[in-house]
Amino acid sequence: MNDTLSEQTLWWRGAAIYQIYPRSFADSNGDGIGDLPGITARLSHIASLGVEAIWISPFFTSPMADYGYDVADYCDVDPIFGTLDDFDALVARAHELGVKVTIDLVFAHTSDAHPWFADSRASKESDHADWYVWRDANPDGTPPNNWQSVFGGPAWTWDARRQQYYYHQFLKEQPQLNAHNPAVQEACLDVMRFWLDRGVNGFRLDALNHAFFDPELRDNPVSRGHHVRTRPFDFQDKIHSQNHPAAIPFIERIGALCGEYGAIFTVAEVGGDGAVGLMKDYTAGDARLSSAYSFDFLYAPELTPQRIKSSLGQWHGGDEGWPSWAFENHDAPRHISRWAPNADHGADLTAYARLTMALLIALRGNIFLYQGQELALTQDEIPFHLLKDPEAIANWPLTLSRDGVRTPMPWQSDSSHGGFTTGEPWLPLSEANIARAAATQEADPASPLHWTRAMLALRRGSAALRLGAMEDVHTHGMLLHFARHWGDERVHCAFNLGAAPMRHACPAGALILSVNGGGAAQLPPFGAVFIRQTLG
Repeated sequence: MNDTLSEQTLWWRGAAIYQIYPRSFADSNGDGIGDLPGITARLSHIASLGVEAIWISPFFTSPMADYGYDVADYCDVDPIFGTLDDFDALVARAHELGVKVTIDLVFAHTSDAHPWFADSRASKESDHADWYVWRDANPDGTPPNNWQSVFGGPAWTWDARRQQYYYHQFLKEQPQLNAHNPAVQEACLDVMRFWLDRGVNGFRLDALNHAFFDPELRDNPVSRGHHVRTRPFDFQDKIHSQNHPAAIPFIERIGALCGEYGAIFTVAEVGGDGAVGLMKDYTAGDARLSSAYSFDFLYAPELTPQRIKSSLGQWHGGDEGWPSWAFENHDAPRHISRWAPNADHGADLTAYARLTMALLIALRGNIFLYQGQELALTQDEIPFHLLKDPEAIANWPLTLSRDGVRTPMPWQSDSSHGGFTTGEPWLPLSEANIARAAATQEADPASPLHWTRAMLALRRGSAALRLGAMEDVHTHGMLLHFARHWGDERVHCAFNLGAAPMRHACPAGALILSVNGGGAAQLPPFGAVFIRQTLG
């Protein structure tokens, strides 16, 4: 894709997208679990931020072994979240507010409760016999190869009904779809048609690089890296169990289908080693996916100018695709808790929240905000006896729980459970985050909520920030500066990511943003400045 493509045709280029984790957003019926009517009732809050779209994590029928990422019916809503009519009402209200709707699709695996799997395991001659990955045991009864699952332990589980092992890259309750099978691909495309016909505007494709694997099932080699190993999965280079090139033709089928419906946004989740190369392959040209979702910042233990420069430097424009950036999501801890100095000691984090929001809106690509990020929520600590996250339970205490970022959204600080529910919430809310509730911040013009609105308005009002090329990326200690350039507009952006003041010489131009008192010559701690130049 190139920067001359029509903004109207590609509404998603440079868009800000708000992620909703439905269990934790808003509960309409008092059962302690968020639902689709709850989302609909709060869409005006999201629209007021100025985002172009929402992304809703899975709400499909599911036994909830992995809290919705184990799908038992791709074309229905789980009763805890509502009904298809509730979904249709959500889409209608979002569109009325000018907000587009994207949803999460999981094509690497299903739930073991999916009818396809029930039929597949029933017989080697069933209609769905080869819709999943089945193999005989080795002569000594061991699994077919050495592949390990992401959540711990072998990636193979024995099934006595078929007298074979089935493959699962995550939980044993999430059997791997055989995406190499054309019938499976067609079924997945039918799922997309179902939701496109209901008015959705895009899809996030979960764990897409996990969907295809080496059909010969060759062993993975031992990893020679020096990363921390918390699971058996970390001891291997996953060169055979994921990242197979057969994904590309399937991606092109997805691109062709979405093209029939107009400007549909498709973003791939691609994690693991070699992710950037895959991200570019999955998004190259106009026939594949719109974008790919970067993990560069999601698990970073600290934010440094050098890390940002390295990440931005991997994307140069032209036909290599269009990145998507996020600082936190339903799987990754709150960024303020990871990055802000003294975050664990109750320090005032508002200044740091201002800085990171200004940085996010200046990045080239799409930007994703996770629910509560506009309130500068911090990571909640969930004691072991209250954990719900299966990965955290299995790998305690070495794997940081995902539950700490999935705690309910606080709406009102003067209501029980932050106004999220009238019942008992599925995860507890901390008093610190309840104090940051949306209604409380609405009444404070200096709050992170109002700052977020201002930053998104600044991005929408600047073609350079929304669509422009990234130029002149430089670092010096904790100083980062770069320029965004589109047409005759050039915006110079400088950030002090450190806790000490720094001098910085800005070019001549109009000051359009000062963060925490930043000026053209001086950047205070966590200060930033944007200077607009008009070229002619």
